[in-house]
Amino acid sequence: MNWSARLLCVLYVGTSAGLACTAGIAFGHGPVWVACLFVVASVVPLIAVTRESVIGERRRRLTDEALRTDRGSAVVEWIVAGELDAACCERWWTSLGRDHDPVCRYRLPRGSAA
Repeated sequence: MNWSARLLCVLYVGTSAGLACTAGIAFGHGPVWVACLFVVASVVPLIAVTRESVIGERRRRLTDEALRTDRGSAVVEWIVAGELDAACCERWWTSLGRDHDPVCRYRLPRGSAA
């Protein structure tokens, strides 16, 4: 796991702890349904920590395999291609998330509502 993934995991765990603390307070002083909502919400960041760990382990394993085999450049190209496929579109990256390419699957029609 790299430093940004570790930072995200620390933030996720902190968020989960804050939500669990709020759930405890809500059980004592508020409606039970609110407390249950906070308990469920405190589990969601832990799922994100698990996801980050799985992604980091997968990348580490693929990188190790690339270094051990002669076809290392092919594995690295596969990793880069997977990361680029997960991205939206080139215009989205270059416009800092403001615009999408006309053929982008995430492009939403612009409405006239302000």
